[in-house]
Amino acid sequence: MSFGQGGASWGPGGGGTPDWAALAEESAARSRRRKLMMIGGGVVATVAIGAIVTTAVVTTNGGGKGDSDKSASRLPAPADLPEDTSAPAPSFSSVAPPPPPDPKDYISSAAKDKAPITVDGFFPGKKLTMGDRVHLKGATNRTTNCASGTQGALGAILANNGCRQLIRATYRKDGVAVTVGIAVFDTESRAKKTVDQAEGGLASLSGGGVDTFCRGGTVCRRTTNSYGRYAYFTVGGFLDGKRVTTADKNVFSVGDDLTDFTFRQIHRRGQLQASQAAADPNG
Repeated sequence: MSFGQGGASWGPGGGGTPDWAALAEESAARSRRRKLMMIGGGVVATVAIGAIVTTAVVTTNGGGKGDSDKSASRLPAPADLPEDTSAPAPSFSSVAPPPPPDPKDYISSAAKDKAPITVDGFFPGKKLTMGDRVHLKGATNRTTNCASGTQGALGAILANNGCRQLIRATYRKDGVAVTVGIAVFDTESRAKKTVDQAEGGLASLSGGGVDTFCRGGTVCRRTTNSYGRYAYFTVGGFLDGKRVTTADKNVFSVGDDLTDFTFRQIHRRGQLQASQAAADPNG
């Protein structure tokens, strides 16, 4: 058998007559091959699509080792999800809180200085201890007639400036006695004016184990100060009547202790009222 152009098959004898049976069989074979190729191509396409889907699923799920370059396409794990932001964030006031009350404000005028004024409030107990120094308390006195507790011109000065009351207390230590007095005014300015004008002095207070001292022209040490609406004075000397000189350090020491203590007591009065006001601003 020989084959001609186009793959046609010719029968025996070479007479040029086509072998129709062979041609029919060859045509059928070609048709079968085309069907097989189409079916095979579909299978290959299906496999390829499946591979693409599989790859996409693997890539979406993070893959295995070597997938660090694909981390940008990963879905966030539960721990990576943002927290609930629906709750309100804490807020802070831009207004600064008011400063605490100044204790001095509460002892500078009668309008704010409302705490009771008593002898024991300023001079409590039976003795005063300052460091290692102990001073025994003697007599005390409180009067609204401020001039009655003074000597010389001080009485008139207190009265002219509106002194409301005068509180005195005497302390003694080692043959020295000192009387301290607190004059109460309505305002700080009146107390300062009294100190500026001060002449004469406080009258010593005897009693309670303390004999009369610093009277009859005896030279004694006197001091004058003010804090807030309070002016405070001391007069101190020897119980035996000896005159005081600048060399008598023990007289100065007792007087300085009492002056310091009196200032602290006045300031403490302001602190207590300021603390109360801070704790109850509407009170």
